[in-house]
Amino acid sequence: MNGPKTGMTDLFAAKKPDAPLAEALRPRSLDDVVGQAHLLGPGKPLRLAFDSGKPHSMILWGPPGVGKTTLARLMADAFDAQFLALSAAFSGVKDIRASLRKPCEDALREAEKIAETERALIKTVCEEGEVYERIVDLADAENCDIIVMGRRGLHHLERILVGSVTARVIGHSQRDVLVVPKDTQVGWKKIVFATDGSKYSTVAIDKAIAFAQSYGGELIVVSVVDVPAEFYAEAPKAAEDMIHKAREYVADVKKKALAAGVKAETYVGEAEAYEAITNLAKDRSANMIIIGSHGRTGLRRLLMGSVAEKVIGLAPCPVLVVKS
Repeated sequence: MNGPKTGMTDLFAAKKPDAPLAEALRPRSLDDVVGQAHLLGPGKPLRLAFDSGKPHSMILWGPPGVGKTTLARLMADAFDAQFLALSAAFSGVKDIRASLRKPCEDALREAEKIAETERALIKTVCEEGEVYERIVDLADAENCDIIVMGRRGLHHLERILVGSVTARVIGHSQRDVLVVPKDTQVGWKKIVFATDGSKYSTVAIDKAIAFAQSYGGELIVVSVVDVPAEFYAEAPKAAEDMIHKAREYVADVKKKALAAGVKAETYVGEAEAYEAITNLAKDRSANMIIIGSHGRTGLRRLLMGSVAEKVIGLAPCPVLVVKS
């Protein structure tokens, strides 16, 4: 029987339950938190962690209602981490292990879906242990040609430097590492190749030219002289010699590229090396930056502020770190 609809069925429609009052009133930002000044005040431990973007291991302990869960959620949001809530009373070791594996397994399932769409063959592995060690060891065991790592947005620069998984992988692996920033695509049409004339740059030259050859790309060869103003004043001849050598470095690379049928142009800059390289890549809309690096250096050699780290952290495009 067809007839006018009435509102009677609305009486029985499922209603989404309201959030508990404590959850509804939970602070959504650090500035909304009241109290805990000994942790969140200027210069205090948690405030420093939030401001620097460098989380550290900690246990939040205290009576109910003081904000432990709130601080944990805010840290997860601030550090792009996943928040996993487990009950100490009802959860066992099995539950904890399953919760820790879930993000890994979810990511692998998503990767498999993408691979299936792209008709690509992939092998997925969910490992347990120190992240950078497992990546490096697996790459060696599988004899991989390259390790591909992601990078968050520019406001996460601090996390790409010493101590991050990416930095440790680069420092400890002998494989080439491709670091791909969020919302960028890998391309080889316009490649910025940075050289300092070292043997590590020499190894990277051949790969840069090979990629440009294979994809019909061109090279923008750059060498940067980072000379403080006081050095110019005290040793102007030495500074001029460094600039002259930089010109020779880029000229040699250009000659080799042209011989291989690859278009190349050169650029010599006098500035902070990482700024000159990343700004050039941005100005020229480069698809890729290629830099050479030491072999298996260990973390000690990967010092805060190194050119390679800052290029990776600030690059507007993917960065290929050539190791061998």
